Amino acid sequence: MDATTDKDPLVQEQIYNALCYLGESEPEEILHSCDEYLRQHDKLAYPHRVIILKAMETVVKTNIALLEKSTAKEVIRDWQQAASSVLVAVGQRFINKVMEEVLTKFQPGILPHYYVMQTFANLAVSNGE
Repeated sequence: MDATTDKDPLVQEQIYNALCYLGESEPEEILHSCDEYLRQHDKLAYPHRVIILKAMETVVKTNIALLEKSTAKEVIRDWQQAASSVLVAVGQRFINKVMEEVLTKFQPGILPHYYVMQTFANLAVSNGE
């Protein structure tokens, strides 16, 4: 997965395809490996993090019927955290666009999801002056 940091889009695509291919035969193993990699590389630049997240999405969509409930629950939590981190990273340069998107998740009379609030808070912290 370290090759996701390669600047060549073809290499990045090959990594994505390889993760998806491996995920066809061992979905839970690949999801756990991707999760562990993202945890160990929490400073991974967001374009590279996105490659792994997209591969995880494809593996989940392709194998949803095969996943254990505990795996699905763990993946969703970790995936949401990773996605939140990507939004915060993008928000350091494009704060207005990211804030616009996050604010659409606030609906009158409905308590926002935990990760929406966490993203909102982390955006404020990372862009505070």
